[in-house]
Amino acid sequence: MSPAEPVPATEPQATAADGEPRGQAVLDDLVSLLDLERLEDNLFRGVSPPVSLPRVFGGQVAGQALVAAGRTVPGDRPVHSLHAYFIRPGDPNIPIVYETERVRDGRSFTTRRVLAIQRGEAIFSLSASFQMEQDGLRHSEPMPQGVPAPDRIDDLGARAVRGDGGWMAGLPRPLDIRLIDEPVSSQRWTGPSDEPMRLWLRADGTLPDEKLLHVCLLTYASDLTLLGSVVARHDAPANGVQMASLDHAMWFHEPFRADEWLLYTCYSPAASGGRGLASGRFFTADGRLVATTMQEGLVRVRKGGRG
Repeated sequence: MSPAEPVPATEPQATAADGEPRGQAVLDDLVSLLDLERLEDNLFRGVSPPVSLPRVFGGQVAGQALVAAGRTVPGDRPVHSLHAYFIRPGDPNIPIVYETERVRDGRSFTTRRVLAIQRGEAIFSLSASFQMEQDGLRHSEPMPQGVPAPDRIDDLGARAVRGDGGWMAGLPRPLDIRLIDEPVSSQRWTGPSDEPMRLWLRADGTLPDEKLLHVCLLTYASDLTLLGSVVARHDAPANGVQMASLDHAMWFHEPFRADEWLLYTCYSPAASGGRGLASGRFFTADGRLVATTMQEGLVRVRKGGRG
């Protein structure tokens, strides 16, 4: 079956308490979504899920673009960084063409540039760097202390991160998300905070062993909650703010599995000019810092909203 066509679930879909599809079948659908159709050596095509947001989810186009880049790189060179810009809103009703440019193939590093195109116009651009695995100096920031284990946190927190009736409610849930801190979209949110937003996440099922897939799925997940940390520093609930990703960068420090628990901490160091900057860090359950992300986004308070 062509990846440009909807892929049926490999097993009956489970559902969460709120009726949203979840579990291995939903995760398999996301894996199929990331399995792009190859049109030419450097040209790929991807689609959006049958049930989608009005605009293509930013994490989806970023993950697919990274797949397009990685499919042109030898398997012994994992990706170590990406830098991307969201140029135009994507239409989920038509395919996205990913045009990959082989910028450099060096002895240690490989560089790729990807342009995502719809209706002849660029909607997203990505540059990614891949490196042959090497030894070197090692250190990393320690994992935050006193974080409750994911099995001690109610899975209902996943509904809150999705807006509890808001922007992602009712959509399939390929990720298991456990919120440690109350999100700004929740009615129980107590107001502005200078503390990072924290949550556990993992793929809601088992993934194949392909390393690039795990990195692409984490890229997909990184866009879900990051800008929420900008709003969390103000007395402006998320439903009173217009938000959209402008650019996104990630650095991958060590190997990891996206179907094992990862602690995601999100914090906003600055906001001005209708934009907000947010940073995120991913830690494994045993305390390894495996990825860092930064994102700037449009953050506008609607009329009648608070700021």
